[in-house]
Amino acid sequence: MPHDTPFPKPNHAASSTGAPEGAPPRIAHVGIALPSLDAALPFFRDVLGMPEVPLADSDGARIAAVASGESLIELLEPVGAETPIGKYLMKRGAGIHHICLAVADIDAMLERCRAHDIRLIDETPRMGAEGKRIAFLHPSSTAGILIELTEQ
Repeated sequence: MPHDTPFPKPNHAASSTGAPEGAPPRIAHVGIALPSLDAALPFFRDVLGMPEVPLADSDGARIAAVASGESLIELLEPVGAETPIGKYLMKRGAGIHHICLAVADIDAMLERCRAHDIRLIDETPRMGAEGKRIAFLHPSSTAGILIELTEQ
């Protein structure tokens, strides 16, 4: 059955960050929790041929990243059992930890999430890896997926 109201057309005028205003977020990276970077990195780098991208460690994790087009795959090894990644591994085992979406205006996106009753882990943006402003959305509001927002 056809929908009576057409979907609104996005406004793609350039924003102050150079990203199109109203453009959908792009996948910045997928974070994968694993017990050992040394065991996992050779597969992505040497077998798949994905170039390694230097990233600073953060949030109690050693981080290695490989490029996949314009997106990254972040490999996250905990530095201790009580870190967020350490707790995740103990509870769920290795696997996809989160998806990070790059947005033009993180403050506006958090307001949009609030307006749609999305549960926020970070009420305001904080500094993440590489000095970028980030905020996490709670999986209970996002189909069971931990979503990280980062400002482009």
